[in-house]
Amino acid sequence: MHLQTQSLTTNLPLPSLFLPKPTTTKPHQFTPLKQQKPFPQFSLKCSLSTVSAEPPTHVVGSSNDKPFPAEISRTIMELSSAGTLSTLTPDGWPLSVGVRFAVDDDGTPILCLSDSHRQFSVDRRSSLHVQLEQSGMRTPQCTIQGSLDKPEDTKLLKRAHSMWKKRFGEEVKDELIYVVAMERVLQMEDFMEDGVWVSSSDYKNASPDPLRDFAEAFANEINDKNMEDVSRFCNVYVDLDFQVSEAKMIWVDRLGFDMRLWSPQKGTFDVRIPFPREVTDVKGAKSSFNGMSQLAWEVEKNYQTLNFKKVQQLKQITHKGL
Repeated sequence: MHLQTQSLTTNLPLPSLFLPKPTTTKPHQFTPLKQQKPFPQFSLKCSLSTVSAEPPTHVVGSSNDKPFPAEISRTIMELSSAGTLSTLTPDGWPLSVGVRFAVDDDGTPILCLSDSHRQFSVDRRSSLHVQLEQSGMRTPQCTIQGSLDKPEDTKLLKRAHSMWKKRFGEEVKDELIYVVAMERVLQMEDFMEDGVWVSSSDYKNASPDPLRDFAEAFANEINDKNMEDVSRFCNVYVDLDFQVSEAKMIWVDRLGFDMRLWSPQKGTFDVRIPFPREVTDVKGAKSSFNGMSQLAWEVEKNYQTLNFKKVQQLKQITHKGL
């Protein structure tokens, strides 16, 4: 899924996250906004996957449409502070317990285990499962497999204390600190979906998404206050052959955002719509979303700055991306 479009021209003010929207009396009937300068030529592709009967097992589109699995796993770990630790007891039975964790600079999980949970078998193989709910619609997960060890290096132990204090505001005893020496990571987009294995080196070298700290608030506010834009995005940026009854934004990241669509005829679909270009902060995400909103409004209204030929080119290119 690719999107090549143009953000707002410099004469359009961006005082806040959302552009002022005209009042409406019926769906898709809008008072025209102030005319802006024409947008340059653009091209667009979006990807669509169905989740109506069964969750999709793959995503249509290019790998650079969204962050790589290693980045997603790093983001999940940065935003979470609790997970499920699974290991073996001395008698060979698997045991899973809820634990809190902090992460080192390279994403290594740092655990604080109580005395009752430290009696593991000689086999230190374990897994830490962590999941993150996104806008109540999707739950990406990562499972870190590795060896549950005591940090022997003095610098590592000191750093573990620092990271735990930073995340939980608590002091912790040396004997209670453990780390998971990672072997590999399984990243899953949601429940009932196939996962992708990530090497420990790829995981450690990846960076968590720069928009992670405000992504949930961004999506929730869009869904609360900008449903007209979300519905319009479905009509303009995705070439559908059915009417969408409901659309909501799931999540936003540096490369774009995911939406969930519902139709009584076709069921539920997930759509990935990339930003015109990568964003690295809140300001860039606001600007990109506002620019896309303005462009979608003009396309839907067949505004004089976008002629019929460009609109047809837009839909042809979008259709090729499905």
